[in-house]
Amino acid sequence: MSKKLFAYLMLPLLLLFCNSSQNSVAGSKQKSPDVQSGTLEKMIVASGSVAMDVDLNRLNGVNSATAKRETLRFAVAANSFFTVLVFNNVLRGPEQGSLALIPQNSATLPAALSASLNQLVVEKLPSGEAFDLAVRDGKTGFAFFNIEGHQYDYDAGAQSLRITDGRLLISKEFANALGRPSDAGRVVGKISIGAAMQPIEITHLVNGEPQFVMMPAVGTQPGPDVIVGNLPSVEQFGSVGTQVGLAVGTDSCNNGQVDLDWFALPNNDHPVIPQNLYRMSGGTDNIERFEQVGQSWLKHAFAAASANTCGFGCNGVGGSHLGSGCSDLYSASLNASQSGLGSRAWVNPFTGAFPGSPSPADHTGHVHTGTSHRVTVAMSDLDTTQNPGATYFAEGQYVTPHEYAWCQANPGQCNMYNNVSYRQFSVSGGPTNFTFSPVGSTARSQPAIFAWSGATINKIEPDAGNDGIAFVGYKVTNPSTGVWHYEYAIYNENLDRAIQSFAVPTGRRIRNIGFHAPPQEPGWANDGTVGNTGYSSTPWTSVVTGGSLTWSCETFAQNPNANALR
Repeated sequence: MSKKLFAYLMLPLLLLFCNSSQNSVAGSKQKSPDVQSGTLEKMIVASGSVAMDVDLNRLNGVNSATAKRETLRFAVAANSFFTVLVFNNVLRGPEQGSLALIPQNSATLPAALSASLNQLVVEKLPSGEAFDLAVRDGKTGFAFFNIEGHQYDYDAGAQSLRITDGRLLISKEFANALGRPSDAGRVVGKISIGAAMQPIEITHLVNGEPQFVMMPAVGTQPGPDVIVGNLPSVEQFGSVGTQVGLAVGTDSCNNGQVDLDWFALPNNDHPVIPQNLYRMSGGTDNIERFEQVGQSWLKHAFAAASANTCGFGCNGVGGSHLGSGCSDLYSASLNASQSGLGSRAWVNPFTGAFPGSPSPADHTGHVHTGTSHRVTVAMSDLDTTQNPGATYFAEGQYVTPHEYAWCQANPGQCNMYNNVSYRQFSVSGGPTNFTFSPVGSTARSQPAIFAWSGATINKIEPDAGNDGIAFVGYKVTNPSTGVWHYEYAIYNENLDRAIQSFAVPTGRRIRNIGFHAPPQEPGWANDGTVGNTGYSSTPWTSVVTGGSLTWSCETFAQNPNANALR
């Protein structure tokens, strides 16, 4: 459940990888829905994030043989009117509209672009234009970049849209403003967009004719739908030896039309909340590698407030239910309270099922330290002198049996795939006590692996409908002539069967093979693992054979508490 492993290697020659996605639509080749029967949804962006990976040397007109890469990160303004059409759960394409961008960092940019940074939009251009998308000043209309080569990928289950592999081209008017008209059309980087979508109009068609139109309330989905609306803080609550104990504040929102069950233990119909911490670092630009450095046990929710953090419009229900549109804040100190935390081993991350008795949060028989059950992180992984330029991301997730039960009773209304959000935090202090400050806003309904700048992220779903999903990310760099460096990250969002091995094709000489995973919690009485010995932290072994490189841990038969991706 939200646990990652990371692998890296260097190859002397290039290996080729291919990437396939469901519901992919090439950039400007959208079509209107076919004339047939079904459900046509018009959807807008509820929330999202944008990354522009730019070469600052090219952008600023610096003649250099080496690129100076920088990632400009943006949050997407809530309810941006960038509309897409989805017919019978298949993406048919975008309509004219725009995404309002909220900058999350800064860089040395041309003056005109810097002046417009707080009012940029990604705009879907009218059909017939030379380009499908452009980056403009939302107030003046000045075009900075045209976008080409991108693909649209829509996940109907998660109601999420990704736009990937877009090339950023300097526009003609921006080139003229820079005094470099010959740079018009020059590629200066790439853009990727991830967004959670919500319907604003649902039309039911029979033989192409509208029968009736529904106008759902903005911010609501059929059934219960808990998301992490905000991650307000990360705080340190203790330390032992070379490790610190952290906690992440989580603010949940019910994006569904049905009140979400929130019954406290010993009832087992309530959400559990894992917390995780990640670090992006390495390479000349500190974006080469993405690693998980800490994880917690699960906070057992016990009572819901009825606030309106997400702006969905709370119906006022609280206590044993999180009302439709309502939000509930669990502070970092509350999520650090060890008596309210239970082992991950008790919980099926896909169905949300766990026993109510014996209590999965029974702490009888052991004494807590400053790190017990909290997000446990090595001090060396946070020390700014040992990790110069590193970027950190906190992640929260809500896993609840109510969403799964609703999905089984109402096929197609399955909201178990959008319950993870992340947020960047800066780290200061050390070497033993650390302070964390939020950078930018929370990226809703996306796991933190999507913060990995320049990486390709692919979803895996080995048993659709019966088990959860995971993601594999990779990034390839060329540190020297003839040498290629590969980084892989594997993220298990809610796949109950877990992951025991990972293989990539080789065919070439390999060196510098590595592995990284976060520390596991030691064994405790009543921790749900076999023999109460805790999950193993033994690193995965690697072997090259038969034209492939394989990393693996022990099999379940060898050790049911093996260091699998759970």
